[in-house]
Amino acid sequence: MKYKTKSLLFWILSIIFMLTVAIYQKTTGPTYPVRGTINIDKQSIKYKLLRSYGGDDDAKIEIKITDKSINGIFKYKRFKSYDEWTEKIMIQEGENLVAFIPHQPPAGKVMYEITLQKNGKDYKLTDEAVIIRFKGHVPLYILIPHIFFMFFAMVFSIRTGLEVIIKGKNAYNYTLITTICLFIGGLILGPIVQKFAFNAFWTGWPWGHDLTDNKTIVAFIFWLIALFRLIKNKEKRGWALVASIVLLVIYLIPHSVLGSEIDYTQINDNIYNNYHGNNFNLGF
Repeated sequence: MKYKTKSLLFWILSIIFMLTVAIYQKTTGPTYPVRGTINIDKQSIKYKLLRSYGGDDDAKIEIKITDKSINGIFKYKRFKSYDEWTEKIMIQEGENLVAFIPHQPPAGKVMYEITLQKNGKDYKLTDEAVIIRFKGHVPLYILIPHIFFMFFAMVFSIRTGLEVIIKGKNAYNYTLITTICLFIGGLILGPIVQKFAFNAFWTGWPWGHDLTDNKTIVAFIFWLIALFRLIKNKEKRGWALVASIVLLVIYLIPHSVLGSEIDYTQINDNIYNNYHGNNFNLGF
């Protein structure tokens, strides 16, 4: 098989593999909604419970239920706090039962449970409380380039690894492009996204334990080593393959694991200790 044909097939394979990894990462992370179906009197009721919210208002949970005899109970409290559970009856809006999760500052979390009721019988949607994290709005002019560069960093990373395996001639060029994409997407635009979303540019080592930040810098270091090795000697391709494998393993770690969060137990109770209407009284 000619190199051009083989290269085209490897590009297609790299893109397909990247899309597969991206879907896996998105659907396994702690911000992916909890979805399910519950049966009540032979009625199948589907639900989607949010675990991430970027609006400036309360997070709205809606469950479509045509049977008006079914009621809903919504319980919530801030995550990592000394709060007692607050319980409210869900609101009927047309065919939907609606609950509002009180808005929080960026990185603030709320844990909540929903129980449906009919004829005196309870139907709890989840065995454990669902945790939702609030975040600030990230402008599309920042978010889209960030996703673009991170996407292509992974595509070129996979392609670089394949190039090393077949001993192709473009290992250095692909390594250079991967390193640049990772630097721009992960170390420049990444912290800007973090600042908009959670009001901090960097919460990884040595100032915190944010896994997204930490795995980004680890991947970049490996690619930087690979690039320097290839600059010195174009035949020294081993580090490029290692860097490709490292980035792949890192991408298989669900996004936002060990992400930024507020520990309300460490905050002055005079500021964060009461609920007020549909919002927590932040005292600001």
